[in-house]
Amino acid sequence: MKNLTKAELILRQIGDNTKLGDLRKIANDIKKDHELALDLWSSKQFLARQLAILIMDKKLLTPEFIDQLDKDIMQHKENERMQLIDWLMANQFSKDKNTIALMNSWENSPSSLQRRAFWYYQGRLRWVGQKPAKSEELLTKIESRIEKEAVEVQWAMNFTAGWIGVYEKELRDRCIALGEKTGLYKEKSVSKGCTPEYLPEFIRIESIKRNL
Repeated sequence: MKNLTKAELILRQIGDNTKLGDLRKIANDIKKDHELALDLWSSKQFLARQLAILIMDKKLLTPEFIDQLDKDIMQHKENERMQLIDWLMANQFSKDKNTIALMNSWENSPSSLQRRAFWYYQGRLRWVGQKPAKSEELLTKIESRIEKEAVEVQWAMNFTAGWIGVYEKELRDRCIALGEKTGLYKEKSVSKGCTPEYLPEFIRIESIKRNL
């Protein structure tokens, strides 16, 4: 029997029933291992790539390397693409000042995944209660661009507008009007206990939750 590599042994632990919590437990045991992350990433498997993201070394995420990750992610089906780029943003890009600066330069990137990361990051800042400057400027851009954007970017723009509307009362009516105009996610059903993504409903529910 040949000696299995570390990546091969880990791949044997991952199956269709593996949950994100399971991946986090494996990652916690591994800690940071960029070389192993590359090996897992090269498998092209969705769950293996999610695990790889958790153990990458953020100091080694150069623009060139990120562009390659972007191209690789585009080979996945749509729902996997969205999960991988959002996982990268939350677990890597938002954790280091250099990648935050890079992400902030992606507003007009030719890559729709990078534009999604830009807008999703802006939304997450507000989601956790921060109130960054330039919300009105960002909202104006969302109003002019969202209906022409790629579907994956529309979602992130809508997410950002939602949290602007929740936390910034002076802009709330504009955010609600935006949702009424675009109609985005108006008919989308959500699981029990989840907030609808349609802006008028999202802002109403989340504002009430926070007494805002």
